[in-house]
Amino acid sequence: MLHRKLYQLYTDGQEVWIYLRDQQRLIDRARIVDIEGNVVTIRYETDEDDEVCAWEEIVNIESIGSISRRLAAVPRGYAELAVAEECPEAEQLPKQSSETEHER
Repeated sequence: MLHRKLYQLYTDGQEVWIYLRDQQRLIDRARIVDIEGNVVTIRYETDEDDEVCAWEEIVNIESIGSISRRLAAVPRGYAELAVAEECPEAEQLPKQSSETEHER
């Protein structure tokens, strides 16, 4: 089952967070670049002191304790939502009156 899910994440090409249980560490924002048998190749970057390092790591599938992926990210607080020019009027958000904006 995990192998099938890993393959799905690999084909989606999304960033994932991988917890390696044998090393008890979390790898942030990794991309799965290859799956071959029980071996998974991942790439990720780390911020270290004054440089950004790019890593490629090959891990055994049994080492993976869990995988997470971000579904969405929304900024906190009030932010003006960008609306595309070609967005059909039926799908656009209703315009807010100036009174409603002042209440926030």
